[in-house]
Formats: sequence, C-alpha cells, structure tokens
Amino acid sequence: MTAAVVCTEQDVLMALSTVTDPELDEPITELGFVRSVTLDDDGATVHLRLPTAFCSPNFAYLMASDALDALRLVEHIGEVRVLLDDHHDSDKINAGLAADAGYVGTFGAEAEESLHELRRTFRSKAHAAAMERCVEAHLKRTELGVNEIYKLTLSDLAPGKDKAALLRRRISIGLSICPASRVFVDDEGRVIAREAVPMRLRFAKSVRISMEGNAHFCRGLLATRYADSDPAGATPRITDLRTRSPR
Repeated sequence: MTAAVVCTEQDVLMALSTVTDPELDEPITELGFVRSVTLDDDGATVHLRLPTAFCSPNFAYLMASDALDALRLVEHIGEVRVLLDDHHDSDKINAGLAADAGYVGTFGAEAEESLHELRRTFRSKAHAAAMERCVEAHLKRTELGVNEIYKLTLSDLAPGKDKAALLRRRISIGLSICPASRVFVDDEGRVIAREAVPMRLRFAKSVRISMEGNAHFCRGLLATRYADSDPAGATPRITDLRTRSPR
C-alpha cells in the first residue's frame, strides 16, 4: 500500500512567511505574530497573536485572512484553521474566517466597502521604502549624484535582497520589472522628473524610517505582552499529532 502524502512543518512555515503585516511590510513569522502550529490528520490549526488587543481590526483581519489563503495553497495540508488570539475582535474575526464570510461579511456595517484601497495604500508605501533602500545603496557604492537618480534602471541595481524586495513590491502594485525600467518612479510607473527627485527621495526615506520604527516598536510591545508565556521572536510552537509521517 502506498503511504499517504502529507505536508511538512517546513511547508507550513514557508507559507506563513509569505504573509506580511500590511503596515510594517515584514513577514508575520519574523515579527513573532505566529504563536503556534498544530498538525493533525485532518489538517492544520494556526494561532496568531498581535502586540496589543487593540491593533487595528482591519490589519488583524488582513493578516489572518492572508494566512488562511497562503496555507490553503500548501499541498496535502488538509483542512486549515486560522485563529487570532487575545484581540478585542478575535471572536468576530475567527467566526468570519471559519465561515469564509469575507471582510464585509465578517464586520457587517462596521466594514468599509472592501479592503482593496487599504491594501493598495500599504503596498504603495512598501514600494516607496524598497525603492529608497535600493537608491541609497546605489548612491553609496557609485559616484552617481542625486540629480542623476532619475536615469537609474533596474539593471543598474546590484543583485541582493534589497533589489529582490523592490521587484516584489513593483509586481504587487502592477509595475514593470523589465531590466530597462526606471527605478525611481511613482505608483503608476511614471518617471519622477529630475527637479522633483530630492523631495520624492526625502518622502520615501521618511516612509521607510517610519515603517522600520513601527516594526521595532511592535516587537517591543509583543515581547512585553508575552514575556511570561510565549517569548516574542521565538520559533512558533509546532505540535505534530499526525499518525502519518510526511514524505
């Protein structure tokens, strides 16, 4: 008899690592927001946690819903359950996820029409921050002047995690990743005029610094909140109750 094929613990963690906090643009796995993972013969149950009980319900729902979607793409995972712990809207969010009710179905009259614009806003901020990191890194390793930034193309950027992040952000908002594409563009892909570059660069830098500062602050809050139970930043508790071994 052929043994049943089931997913591995690493498959689950890899899927969760693709989910980011929409405001901080960092994976929920690296932020310590994944509290535990339990695997059994029926599927997987994942518990999430946030720095405070009053984190924005919009953001909380986005992360929990994105985690559910990411896990459902894992082959042979079975039924997926995602639960948000210790939040003032935990019951509402968890019920909505279990019923596949969607954002509006979960929050009813409290919901905005959709989360599309919210996603777009934070993806645009993530793009600005990633763009600024790449430009600043290029300026440091070359003799390019600020007034020449508008000429930079993607092919000019050194390979590495910063460039890879920028390409992902461009894809997320529908921008070209052709090597000949200009780097310093607005959210519609339009090249920033030479005279507008310094102001736009300062804006992008302020976005990046704000996101990094908020991420540091949230890590501190999470560490304080769960200091006596589940240390923040630690690998999620993984419990494998399956009678079938992964293969």
